[in-house]
Amino acid sequence: MDLKTLLAKATPARSGDELAGIAAASAEERVRAQMQLADVPLKRFLAEPVIDYDSDEVTRLICDSHDAQAFAPIASLTVGEFREWLLDDETTGESLAAVSPGVTPEMAAAVSKVMRVQDLITVAAKIRVVTRFRDTIGLPGRLSTRLQPNHPTDDPRGIAASIVDGLLYASGDAVIGVNPAADDLATIETLLHMLDRIRAALDIPTQTCVLAHVTTQMDAIRRGAPVDLVFQSIAGTEAANRAFGINLALLDEAHAAARELSRGENIMYFETGQGSALSANAHHGVDQQTCEARAYAVARRYRPLLVNTVVGFIGPEYLFDGKQIARAGLEDHFCGKLLGLPMGCDICYTNHAEADQDDMDALLTMLGVAGCNYIMGVPGADDIMLNYQSTSFHDALYLRSLLRLRPAPEFEAWLERVGVPGKHLPPAFEKALQLA
Repeated sequence: MDLKTLLAKATPARSGDELAGIAAASAEERVRAQMQLADVPLKRFLAEPVIDYDSDEVTRLICDSHDAQAFAPIASLTVGEFREWLLDDETTGESLAAVSPGVTPEMAAAVSKVMRVQDLITVAAKIRVVTRFRDTIGLPGRLSTRLQPNHPTDDPRGIAASIVDGLLYASGDAVIGVNPAADDLATIETLLHMLDRIRAALDIPTQTCVLAHVTTQMDAIRRGAPVDLVFQSIAGTEAANRAFGINLALLDEAHAAARELSRGENIMYFETGQGSALSANAHHGVDQQTCEARAYAVARRYRPLLVNTVVGFIGPEYLFDGKQIARAGLEDHFCGKLLGLPMGCDICYTNHAEADQDDMDALLTMLGVAGCNYIMGVPGADDIMLNYQSTSFHDALYLRSLLRLRPAPEFEAWLERVGVPGKHLPPAFEKALQLA
C-alpha cells in the first residue's frame, strides 16, 4: 500500500474523507492501517511524496526546505517510535524545537493518526512558539485572543462598538481583525484607517488586520494604508492555493511588501482548515488532515505572527459532528506546533453541523490545556457576518480564569493602565467610538 492510501485509511473517521472515497471502510480496516502506519520508517516520507514533486510547488517547498541535520536525531525512527519519543518525559520543548525543521508535514500528520487525544494534548503542551509585533504572543502562562468585530455591512460604527466591547473584556491582544463583507479597495482602506486610528488613539499594544484577499491588501499597501499584518487563507496543495487565487510567488511578494513597511517583526497572518483542498477538488486523493498539515509548510516559510485553523467552518461535509471537529482541532494544533508554528484555533461550527456550544466548550478547554496561543473573541460567540458559531469574549475569560492564564504581557499592562476591567467606560473608549 502506498503512503497516500495508508495515511487516508489510518485517519480517524471524518466525513470529508468518506465523501472523497478514500476513508477506511470499517473501524477494523482503520486500526489495521494505523498499525501498519506505525511501522513505517520516517525516512520513507522523504523518499515517497504523497503528491508528485514535479506537479506541485508545495511538495517542492517541503522537499527542498527539509533540514537533514535537524532530522538526524529522529532519522532512524518509525512513526510509532516517533510517537513514543514525542511522549517521553525526557523529550522537552527545546528538543522538539530542535528537530522541528526536520519534520515534514506528512510525518506530523502520520504520527498524529496513531495518537490519542491525550497524546496530542501532552505533546503540544510541551511546545511554545513565541512571536512578536507590538506585543508578545505565545509565552508560557498566557492566552491571547483575536478580537473579531465583523459586521454584515462593514459599518464602521458597528465595528467600533464591537471593538470597545471586546477590549472591555480584555480581548484583542493577538490581533483586532475584521473579515470584510466586501473585498473592494475602498472598503478595505476605510477599515484599515479606522482600526489604526482606534489603536493609536488608545495606544493599544496590539496589531490590526483586515482579512481581505492578499492582492487587495497589497493594493492598499501601495496606496499608503496602515497595514500591520498581511492575511491570507492558505491550503496544502498548489491547486488548492490556486483556487484561493494565490501561489508562493505572490505570497513572497506580499511578505516583501509588508517587510518594507517596518511596522513589526512577524508580519503575516494565515488561516487554514481541514477540507479546503477537497472542497476545491484539489486534494490529489490525499486525506484532508494530511493536506491541512501540508498547509503549515506554506505558513512556516514566512515566520508568521499568527496561524489558526478555522476548524469547523467549512461544514459537516468535511467534519460531521462535534467529535470530529474536536479531534481535528487537536490534530491541527499539534501538527502546527510540531512544525514550529504559533498556532491558534477558531473553535467553531456551522449551524447545520451536528455540534453545539457544549462541544466547543470541551474543545476550548482541551486546547487551553494543550497551550494554544490564541482563540477567537466574537461578540456573543455568534458571527453575524460570516454566520457561524465561534467563541466569545466570555469564553476567553473562562479559560484564563480556569487555567490561570493571562493576556500578552504588554497588553495586560495596558489594561491595568487604562482601568480595564472597571465599573465605568474609560473616557478614551468613548473617543474610540467617535473615531469610527
